[in-house]
Amino acid sequence: MMPASRPIGRRELLRRLGVGTAALPFLGNLPSLARGDVSDARQRLIVVFTPDGTVKKNFWPAAGSFTGGPEGGAAAPLPPILAPLEPFRDRLLTLKGVCNKIRGDGDGHMRGIGCLLTGVELFPGNIQGGSDTPAGWSSGPSIDQEIREFLQSQPGTATRFGSLEFGVLVPNRADTWTRMVYAGPNKPVTPIDDPYQMFARMYGQSRDRDSLRSVLDEVHEDLAAVSAVLPAEDRRILEEHAALVRGFEADLAGQREAVAHAVPVLEPGILEDNDRMPQISRMQIDLLVAALAADFTRVATLQYTNSVGQARMKWLGVDEGQHDLSHEPDGNHGAQEKLTRINAWYAGEIAHLARRLADTPEPGGTGSLLDHTTILWTNELGEGNSHTRDDIPWLLLGGGLGFTTGRALEFPRVPHNRFLLALAHAFGHTGLERFGNPDFCADGPLAGLV
Repeated sequence: MMPASRPIGRRELLRRLGVGTAALPFLGNLPSLARGDVSDARQRLIVVFTPDGTVKKNFWPAAGSFTGGPEGGAAAPLPPILAPLEPFRDRLLTLKGVCNKIRGDGDGHMRGIGCLLTGVELFPGNIQGGSDTPAGWSSGPSIDQEIREFLQSQPGTATRFGSLEFGVLVPNRADTWTRMVYAGPNKPVTPIDDPYQMFARMYGQSRDRDSLRSVLDEVHEDLAAVSAVLPAEDRRILEEHAALVRGFEADLAGQREAVAHAVPVLEPGILEDNDRMPQISRMQIDLLVAALAADFTRVATLQYTNSVGQARMKWLGVDEGQHDLSHEPDGNHGAQEKLTRINAWYAGEIAHLARRLADTPEPGGTGSLLDHTTILWTNELGEGNSHTRDDIPWLLLGGGLGFTTGRALEFPRVPHNRFLLALAHAFGHTGLERFGNPDFCADGPLAGLV
């Protein structure tokens, strides 16, 4: 066996064994081949986006603790939208009063999603939204990409991809309403919303859906050769990764028709054919968990539809488009109930993601993936019918960034740039003193999270 105290590079190991590079994706998270990082110190961030604001009365909990009432009494139930997250109440942190104060060109939805993670104005452009001035792409990078570049700059935290951008029925068009991730000014990053395409990117294989052949069949002998010289713990991790891939391939083959969705060409913001949304969501979540377990990336985004998202969730008994419902007044109790159902479904998908992370051991470390991962769920608006970007829903779940969870916090309308700075500083990127529009960063990273 290879001595754990004298790690060698992955490519060097393959060279010594005469093994092809197709096996490389399975070796990135093995402790004996580590690049100097400490597994227990791994930090991960997943940003989940859902559109069109929330139903405030059914989302925001009362400020205080999620884990106990006054004088040791029982904790209050979570609000209806957050109810699916009940098993993780002690891992939750909500931030009310963190507001997107970016102004400038573009309508409310465009500035909502385009400035959400960038904290900076949109460029002038020719994309017209409502009666507002037209706009283009964001004029700066998004915080996930800032963190990505910071991690990639250090050998101990660099990963194969740096970041992965997942989508669930994101319309097949490029405009400000469909992009939230930016590599830099005028550089939107397109999410991949086809599980086949994401699988091909992760494992370097591209093949016809009708003749899907296992990646593992192609590298079986190479993996056996590598496994024979690995320590026992590395063999276990390698076997777990292979099992994840084998299970996903089985799902992929079984859902061949279900995920081969064609995004229709419709008017901006409209997506009619979304009955497969639940299946695609679960498949993307499974791929995302596999990517983190393999240490392909430590930064990921999961974007559901788009700003002005018009999903019709018929599986919930909702025939109307989400965006149309979001514009109904608060007094329309039927619309409010349906929007609550829709947002609770999104919460259920996040709960599923959290459960999958919690059930996956940290490779080469202690605890689970969830212990080293923070899920951030957010939205481009605080409320759809007013287009407000005050009280944007910010919910964090997990233990990756060292924030103190089990709490609902309230802030006095602070700029969200300060929260974005706090995310970067939690990764150790403390040299970053400003992010996005510097006018909103004077008070530094948002305090009180730790």
